[in-house]
Amino acid sequence: MRKYNFSAGPSELPIEVLKEVQDELLSYKNNGFSIMEISHRSAYYEEINNQAIADVKELYGIGDDYDVVFMQGGATLQFSLLAMNFAVNNKPCDYIDTDVWTSKAYTEATLAGINARIVASSKDDKYSYIPKVELNDDSSYTYICHNNTVHGTQYKTLPNSKSPLIIDASSDFFSKKLDFSNIGVLYGGVQKNAGISGFACLIIRKDMLERSKDKKMPMMFNYNTHAENNSLYNTPPTFAIYIFAKIMTWLKAKGGLDVINKLNEEKAKYLYDLIDNSSFYKTYVNNDDRSLMNVCFTTGNLELDTKFWQEAAKNHGMLGLKGHKKLGGLRASIYNSAYLNKVKILGEYMKEFERANR
Repeated sequence: MRKYNFSAGPSELPIEVLKEVQDELLSYKNNGFSIMEISHRSAYYEEINNQAIADVKELYGIGDDYDVVFMQGGATLQFSLLAMNFAVNNKPCDYIDTDVWTSKAYTEATLAGINARIVASSKDDKYSYIPKVELNDDSSYTYICHNNTVHGTQYKTLPNSKSPLIIDASSDFFSKKLDFSNIGVLYGGVQKNAGISGFACLIIRKDMLERSKDKKMPMMFNYNTHAENNSLYNTPPTFAIYIFAKIMTWLKAKGGLDVINKLNEEKAKYLYDLIDNSSFYKTYVNNDDRSLMNVCFTTGNLELDTKFWQEAAKNHGMLGLKGHKKLGGLRASIYNSAYLNKVKILGEYMKEFERANR
């Protein structure tokens, strides 16, 4: 029996995709070999790679003014590489601080010798909201994390910035359409909404790539190397990209990102309504900035919080409900693959737990 997985990442995969992978594991399309066993230069793999790139563009509705790049190292490696590639001379690079992931990105930029600055932060209220700010127009770029897994906050509208936006979308990648009119780079690790761990997907506007075309840095650090070689400069994580390609196909079959977003809104509303109508559970996130991906809440009592996630795992097969180690409390991550019926099973457990522990 499969568990109910509410982990923040790596997260569960759609069961339909897992079954397809299982069917093809020993013999990809009845060719007598696994996709893990063939060359990344083969026609079999290149077809997967090229279709995945095309599907990314189709799902987000973008054209040939963007390149799609697959890179090893996950999102964390990109923290420094993005700054190294896209900082313009010594113009400052602006960061909006919404805690862990933007803080790490800012730190990595400074370690790379980049003139980075924090222009807004929600630290004053324990990162319970998304900062609203008038942004400077003299920066190389403005950097944000679109969804914050630790605190459960998410941008509903993008900042109005005169400099191009670089967006870490790791935890809400491929969950909704975005306005790309000022997005220079949209990127993320794919292991939450779009696959398994092992690589990052970057959607890079081509004029951004011009910034690093002649910069002196190791070849592997320069995004142009990967864009010009169709993400095949070196051996990519072929199995991870194969599963990512399966997820892209699955998303298209579901009706695309607008349909997925409506389903995500429905799931999140169900849980937030349950919390708001309870005197037992509470959330500290500003109503307008609540995440559709990571619902963070608490009973207000450390012992009860611990009892909640322990009993959920032991008696109900629900995994991953313990809050982030920095914040504590509880967290239900309800990514694309978490269907509403599963979320309602969690809701029934929450009601039962409240009745038993008031």
